[in-house]
Amino acid sequence: MRQTDRPNFLLFITDQHRADHLGCAGHPMLRTPHIDALAARGCRFTDFHVATPICQPNRASLMTGRLPSAHGLQLNGRELSHGERTFVQTLRDAGYRTGLAGKSHLQNITAVPPFWPQAGERLAQESKALFPGLYGQEVARRWDHDDAFELALPYYGFEQVALTIGHADEQSGHWRRWLRQQTPDADKLIGPDNALPTPDWALTRLRQAWRTRVPESLYPTHYIAQQSCAMLRAWAGGEQPFFLQCSFPDPHHPFTPPGRYWDMYKPDDVELPDSFDAALTDAPPPVSWLHAQRAGRAAHFKPGHGTFAVTQQEAREALALNYGSIGCIDDAIGHVMAELAHLGLADNTVVLFTSDHGDLLGDRGLMFKGGLHYAGLTRVPFIWADPQASVAPAQRETSALAQTIDIAATVLARAGVQPAHGMQGQSLLPLMSGQADALRAGLLIEEEGQRLDFNMGQRIRMRTWRSSAHRLTLYDGQPWGELCDLRADPHELCNLWNDAASAGLRAQLMAELAYAMLRETNASPYPLASA
Repeated sequence: MRQTDRPNFLLFITDQHRADHLGCAGHPMLRTPHIDALAARGCRFTDFHVATPICQPNRASLMTGRLPSAHGLQLNGRELSHGERTFVQTLRDAGYRTGLAGKSHLQNITAVPPFWPQAGERLAQESKALFPGLYGQEVARRWDHDDAFELALPYYGFEQVALTIGHADEQSGHWRRWLRQQTPDADKLIGPDNALPTPDWALTRLRQAWRTRVPESLYPTHYIAQQSCAMLRAWAGGEQPFFLQCSFPDPHHPFTPPGRYWDMYKPDDVELPDSFDAALTDAPPPVSWLHAQRAGRAAHFKPGHGTFAVTQQEAREALALNYGSIGCIDDAIGHVMAELAHLGLADNTVVLFTSDHGDLLGDRGLMFKGGLHYAGLTRVPFIWADPQASVAPAQRETSALAQTIDIAATVLARAGVQPAHGMQGQSLLPLMSGQADALRAGLLIEEEGQRLDFNMGQRIRMRTWRSSAHRLTLYDGQPWGELCDLRADPHELCNLWNDAASAGLRAQLMAELAYAMLRETNASPYPLASA
């Protein structure tokens, strides 16, 4: 079968990128012409959410089409079992060439001991319970200390990988090796200790931003685009169709947009979110605790890995640098798309764009992520641009609910390949073609963590039921929760959990959440006998 008989796929994915941080999403300041061009000839989803707003678990959900509770990578620090079947493996088995340029994060990137459980609680052989296979392949220090270390290919279905590990300008993997080949001073260019001076920046004092010495032409974003183009050139003219994932680690913090992208947007010009100083009605304890913690430690506060309260200046700087990072990514996408056209592949390549989760970036005076399910964290961009007129989307924009787990099912359906048993996502093709108004009434969003965040005395375990009209969020072991009327309160500022007039609605949504959790119980593998 010739390549032209089946579509190619090019998936662009960013890291920690809000759905509203795109020009095509109506952002008043941010310029993203290349991503906007995809939306202009494709279909953009305006109510597309993650399976979980945490890095590793949601990337595993994208790859498997399954919720974290089904594929087992429910929190950062676990690794995706080789017993799980990815849709990339399914495509490869069906004759596709497969490649990944950039971030994977399907296995751990550090060897730092977990926060939970403590060493004394941990069973000595618990880590051996994973399906047989090689794990720890993305641990950064293994790559940094051993130039011969390589992935065991195929890697979750990817037969070719140009890997980056980590964030900002301190990334490892193939990029770090490549950087060292380009310049003998590579290690003197990276990290906050080697950065260009930024004396007036509040975020640099928190070590959440620095002006990198790595030039634009050597920055990971450029490398990922370059490697993506190299794979396209290698596959052009071949008999097999391809799936290429171009995965950018930005605009995730720490913020280090290179060169001109650092000051492409000025903090003084940036508008704060409408909810930054907004009064909250019956704010959930985590939000109140985060603000109280920052107020009580203002002089010597240092943020950790999760959500924290920010000053106006910190929020403005973060937003400006976030915009600069996105601008850098948009230019890289333009470079890859130009190469796709130059090689004559554009007319038979479906292009997708999404992100693994969002960032609060000033919403309610907070930043980063973790333990909250506001739309800034759970809603991400999703664009599907199909060049074939016979299957091109009938609409350019849809507000129908959809989710990360739907991407795998949609790609396989478009490729004409049967999905694996146990996939929980649904193909979005009927919705985009106008054959369906909606695929589901609501979304189940899961989250589990290692840390004892928000002074709750236990690690975060939470579930959310989100419809187009409401959001209900439960925290394990807590007498409180969240209930928001999304139509009357789109910024989710008024918590109706304790509102007597909303008691019936709360009971109804609790039942819908319970039924959704039953419905999404893992159904794989099939039984082999009656008993």
